[in-house]
Amino acid sequence: MKLEIHYLSDKTNAVQLTFSGWEKPLNKLKKYEQTLKIKSDLKEAHEQVVFLKESRKNKQTLSEFLNEL
Repeated sequence: MKLEIHYLSDKTNAVQLTFSGWEKPLNKLKKYEQTLKIKSDLKEAHEQVVFLKESRKNKQTLSEFLNEL
């Protein structure tokens, strides 16, 4: 991906991109954010499964609960 970059000063304080040049990195950023969100959600789900498996010994099954009714 080649971008045309225009510096606004001798020091790199700001960079000016064309709109079409900005769309490409913005789309990549959105994809990275989506991937990060999915990974985060999967990690949280895994932690919940581990917690539920460890605490299952003290839990009732649905069948046990319904049999008590």
